[in-house]
Amino acid sequence: MDKHWIGVGRIADIPPLGARRIEAGFATIGLFRTARDEIFAIEDRCPHKGGPLTQGIVHDGCVTCPLHNMVIGLESGEAQGADEGRVTTFRVRMVDGEIQLSGEDLARAANRACAAEAA
Repeated sequence: MDKHWIGVGRIADIPPLGARRIEAGFATIGLFRTARDEIFAIEDRCPHKGGPLTQGIVHDGCVTCPLHNMVIGLESGEAQGADEGRVTTFRVRMVDGEIQLSGEDLARAANRACAAEAA
């Protein structure tokens, strides 16, 4: 069980069907709010051409990349339809309207980024 959670903002900071981006040092993370007030956190970089997913359109539990219309599932991070690719996802929880990201997931992603940079 992940005991470390990091506050990154409030749900009120993100409009319904909107997104916000946060810098995590090793990566930029997109926070997405669905029409049902679900919050998802994924890497803010399309696996196709690196487009900023936070500038895309949020719909039906997905986001469409603004550059080439690749659709990414917010829960799985996987490309939908015939497209291939995946982005890193981060566990999210809400505590009294505050959005919190899993510190364990952030550490794991940072370690992968460092290993990739060293290779």
